Amino acid sequence: MRKRDTFDVITAIVAVICDACAVFGGIMLATFIRFDSGWFTVPKGRPDSLYTMYGIGAAFATLIYILVFCAERLYVRAQIGSFVNKIPRIIKAVVMGTLLTTVLAFAVKNDFFDYSRLVIGLSVGTVAFFVLLERYIMFRIEWNLARHSSHHDKVLILGTDSVAVHLKRTLEREPMMRCRVVGFLTIDDNPPHEDIPKQMILGNINDLQTVTKTYTIDQVILTSSRPGYERIVDILLFCEKELITFNMVPDIFNVMTTSMDIYNLDDIPLLGPATWPLDYFWNRVLKRTEDIVGAIIGLIISAPIIAIAAIAIKKTSPGPVFYRQERCGRKGKVFTLYKLRTMRVDAEAETGPVFTRPNDPRTTRVGAFLRKYNLDELPQFWNVLRGDMSLVGPRPERPVFVSQFKEGIAGYMWRHVTRPGMTGWAQVNGLRGQTSIEERLKYDLYYLEHWTLAFDFKILVKTFFARKNAY
Repeated sequence: MRKRDTFDVITAIVAVICDACAVFGGIMLATFIRFDSGWFTVPKGRPDSLYTMYGIGAAFATLIYILVFCAERLYVRAQIGSFVNKIPRIIKAVVMGTLLTTVLAFAVKNDFFDYSRLVIGLSVGTVAFFVLLERYIMFRIEWNLARHSSHHDKVLILGTDSVAVHLKRTLEREPMMRCRVVGFLTIDDNPPHEDIPKQMILGNINDLQTVTKTYTIDQVILTSSRPGYERIVDILLFCEKELITFNMVPDIFNVMTTSMDIYNLDDIPLLGPATWPLDYFWNRVLKRTEDIVGAIIGLIISAPIIAIAAIAIKKTSPGPVFYRQERCGRKGKVFTLYKLRTMRVDAEAETGPVFTRPNDPRTTRVGAFLRKYNLDELPQFWNVLRGDMSLVGPRPERPVFVSQFKEGIAGYMWRHVTRPGMTGWAQVNGLRGQTSIEERLKYDLYYLEHWTLAFDFKILVKTFFARKNAY
C-alpha cells in the first residue's frame, strides 16, 4: 500500500545484520555450552582450533538462516501488527534454518571436522532466544521511530461509507504505515457515515485535482467502484501523471471478509474465496490429534476443579450441577454442549434466549466466579473428546441466534465450516457477551484463514489471561 522508502530499506538492512549477529552468536553460545560450560562431558582429543572451526561453520549456517528468513518474508516492510503475532513465524524460520543447517553439517561431517549433534540441538534454543530478543528490541525501536517520524504519507480517501471509516481507523492504529488521512471526498449522493468528521470531508470526487494539489497528497485510496469504470480509469491515469500512489478497495470487501484467490478456467480468470488451511486433509488430522490429546489432558487436570465446583454449586443454589444447551457445530449440525451451571434454573423462563450482560442478576454467586475465570467451560473437554468441538475455533452459538445472524450478517455461516472451539481468537480479544457480532465474525474468519498449530497454542495461552467481558 505504501511506497517503499529509505526508512524501509535501512530498517530491512539493519534487520538482516542484527539477525546475522543473533544467529552467529546463538550458535557460538551453543558451542560454549557444549564444550566449556561444564554441563556436559567433553570428548577427548578436543582440537585447539575448536572455536575457529565452529566459527566458520556458524558463518555458513548464518547465511542459510538469513535465506530462510527472507523466504519467510521477515524483512518485508512495513512490519505491521503486534510483536506477539510475529513470534510463531520467527520460531518457524529458526526451526527451518536449523533443519537445513543440520543437513549441511552432516553432509560435510568428517570431511572437514566432526560437527557435534548436541551443538545443533542446543542452537535451536540459543538462536531462537537471541533472535527473539533482538527482533523485539528492533521492533520497539522501529515502532517508536515510525511513531515519532516527521514524515507521513498524506492519504486521501475517496468514499465516505463504513469501509472508508474502517480504512481510516486501520491506518491510524498502525504507526509502522506512517500514513495520515488528510480527508475524504464523496463519490455519490449518499450521506457520509456518522463517524466521519464534517471538517474532513473536503469535497466530492470532482474536486480530486484541486484537493491533491492543495494538500500535496501522496496516496489516493478508492473505497468503491460506484464511480464507474471510465471514471476510475481517469482517476488512475491522473494519479499516475501526478506520481500519486493509487489503491482501491474491491467492492467484494463489503460482503466478504475472507481473502480471495484467482482461479483459471482455460483463459477465463475466476475470483473466489481462498482455500483455508483446514481445507487440507493433513491439517485436519493435526488439529484433531491436538484436540484429542488436549482433551484427555484437560479432563485429567480439570477433574478436581470440576468436583470442587460441583460441590459449591450444589451447596449454594438448587438445581443440577451441569447445564446442557443446544449449540450449532460444524456445518450447522446441532449438538449438546455441557457447562457448569452458573445461573438460576429458571434464568430464561421470562425472557427467552438472551445474551448475558454485566452484573447479570440471573447469575449465581458461585457462577459469577466460574465465569470470570472461564471455569464453567471445563466440561466442554468432553465435547472436544466426542468430536462435537475443538479446543480452539469460533465459539458455538445457539440455533435461535444463528437463524437471526445468518440472515442479517453477510458471511456469518462461514464460521461453521469447522468445529467450534472451547476458546477462540475473538474471545481472547474480549469479543464475547454483548459485543458486536460483526467484529466477532471478522476475528473468527481471520483465525480460519491463518490457522496453524502455533496459532492455536497462542490462543490457548492467551485464554488463561483473557478476562475482558467475562460475565
